[in-house]
Amino acid sequence: MTDPAPWARAASGALLLDDSGRLAPTIFAEMTALAAATGAVNLGQGFPDEDGPVEVLEAARDAVAAGINQYPPGRGLPVLREAVAAHQERFYGLHPDPEREVLVTAGATEGLAAVLLALVDRGDEVVVLEPSYDAYGALVALAGGTLRTVPLHAPGFRVDHDELRRAFSDRTRVVLVNDPHNPTGTVLDPATRALVVELAERHDAVVVTDEVYEHLLFDGAPHVPIATLPGAAERTLTLSSAGKTFSVTGWKIGWLTGPADLVEKVLTVKQYLTFSGGAPFQPAVAVGLGLPDAFFEHLARSLQDRAALLTAGLTAAGFAVAPSAGTYFVLADAAPLGHPDAAALCRRLPELAGVVGVPVSAFCRGPLAVEHASLIRFAACKRVDVIERAVAGLAAMGA
Repeated sequence: MTDPAPWARAASGALLLDDSGRLAPTIFAEMTALAAATGAVNLGQGFPDEDGPVEVLEAARDAVAAGINQYPPGRGLPVLREAVAAHQERFYGLHPDPEREVLVTAGATEGLAAVLLALVDRGDEVVVLEPSYDAYGALVALAGGTLRTVPLHAPGFRVDHDELRRAFSDRTRVVLVNDPHNPTGTVLDPATRALVVELAERHDAVVVTDEVYEHLLFDGAPHVPIATLPGAAERTLTLSSAGKTFSVTGWKIGWLTGPADLVEKVLTVKQYLTFSGGAPFQPAVAVGLGLPDAFFEHLARSLQDRAALLTAGLTAAGFAVAPSAGTYFVLADAAPLGHPDAAALCRRLPELAGVVGVPVSAFCRGPLAVEHASLIRFAACKRVDVIERAVAGLAAMGA
């Protein structure tokens, strides 16, 4: 197999460096640039191609017109912190104090950066499920920590409990859980969530959960935050954001909730990152979090329909497709089409099919990158006509 490219080393715990030691672009920048240069359908980067709810957009316009355009407080505007707290109570029965236990961030990624820089010192270990979003390994490295990964093996991408136990040690400071999971589209089962809490308690680790796809589960399945489990709330920081739920990924408004002492530590770091941002978007996101249940239910159903359309097209084109339980993404195996190296195929897909995808090897370290070498992540968060055009191109490639 060929080297899946410099950005594939992101999840290894090393910074994103190219062969000359310079910072290299992430896989998302690489593939999006390829789509722009070729005019291919971009199913690589996970962003929608339709605007979010009109109530949220109008609220942002109103905030700009009302002069909410200067620095908001470092913790975030009270209206959004209160909306986040109300959202956590409404959907999950959690009761964070908006004054001390909620922090607004510049997207979930900045929140995660602040968390890891605040909690992880050199020599500390961070347990992560793998494949993992490429920022995880880079941010652990920036914090001076050591990445300990738990592999998710195809076809089910379930957590092996013995492998999870072996990943923990007395040096474990953080266990970082992405649920629903990017890129596999899987959801943790109750026994795995419980084991995460048990191991965190045993090793005195902090549980950090990336829940940006919390409202994008299929078949009406409810999202279950780890913070709702017995004994978890006092050691769990929960992160989410507005981008995926309200189709405003460019706004970069995220938040975290958790115990006041941990939130205070994160705030201490965050003030030297962005301090604050997105002033007019914060009250708009507060409006979004208060939308009726019907909005959230329709959001999940609509995405499930698009994922089903993409899955059917990929299957008809000859790919082997893994079932997705949620998120923006569908995983497809190109090996049945005679392409065991998805990284090489993704570079050629614009020419062969007019489509861009992302090789799953870019989300993995060495051994698992080899195991998942033929897998491609495609984003289903696009208009139906765009997905249909992509499917037609893929079908022509497989013909």
